[in-house]
Amino acid sequence: MSDLNLPVNQAGAVSRRRPNRGADVVFGTLARLAALVTLLLLGGIILSLVYASFPTLKQFGLGFLWHSEWDPPSDKFGALVPIYGTIVTSVIALLIAVPVSFGIALFLTELAPAWLRRPLGTAIELLAAVPSIVYGMWGLLVFSPIFASYVEKPLGHVLGPIPIIGALFSGPPIGIGLLIAGIILAIMIIPYVAAVMRDVFEVTPVLLKESAYGIGCTTWEVMWKVVLPYTKSGVMGGVMLGLGRALGETMAVTFVIGNTNLLNDVSLFSPGNSITSALANEFGEASPGLHTSALMELGLILFVITFIVLALSKLMLLRLEKNEGGK
Repeated sequence: MSDLNLPVNQAGAVSRRRPNRGADVVFGTLARLAALVTLLLLGGIILSLVYASFPTLKQFGLGFLWHSEWDPPSDKFGALVPIYGTIVTSVIALLIAVPVSFGIALFLTELAPAWLRRPLGTAIELLAAVPSIVYGMWGLLVFSPIFASYVEKPLGHVLGPIPIIGALFSGPPIGIGLLIAGIILAIMIIPYVAAVMRDVFEVTPVLLKESAYGIGCTTWEVMWKVVLPYTKSGVMGGVMLGLGRALGETMAVTFVIGNTNLLNDVSLFSPGNSITSALANEFGEASPGLHTSALMELGLILFVITFIVLALSKLMLLRLEKNEGGK
């Protein structure tokens, strides 16, 4: 054979193709440029929000965060009600969506028959393609009356008399408020969280799971002690993706939350407001001055809340990895 038809130099050694260093330099430069553009855009957004909200920052200071009065004609603004509504609805959405998404991912990866996994997974993912305004209209016109009659009334009768907890479920069951907004958000983010969990569960090495089953572990023990520790970063990423979707959702929340800037009690049945719904309802008609500045500061607060949540999740992952290293 003629050395597999490879070119041979004068010394008789097979010549090697030298790597193209120029392509690596160009690729690395483009990658750094993309990262730099992203950081510049992020910094530009922050600076523009701070600049636009400077009048209210100067007028109200930090008191803007814990004052609940919102009176545009009198130029009196406080962000407590929108902040409270945003946090409460997002927490409700996560409390519902994360266990349901985990169950869906567990069923699709470990329990469902092979013929059902692909069509069921596709059907769940298609829920993410439904526009948010459709969820809002369905929640207001269809789900709200059913929810008021068959969920809020029983909850009020059973949990209302209980001290402390009963305050969350007191008030008239009108079918519009913080609780239904959180449930609609949960329905919207389940496809995202479930899809990410399913994908990260599937990348767990089969050898690890088979070894656990081989020593007598149940399906739950395999998921809890093998799959979840191996995929915790991906699972946390899916949860944060769903939380970001819940924090930034606008139209669906606007339809069902009630859009009132009153904070009379802590009942989840009472109407409320969120940062995104306040922006959607008022930004188009806001007069220049403090009103527009207050709305821009709400956007800045939402940005800060999202940043804090992501930072805390990253710190949590780092702590988990450090503890595992210690073990």
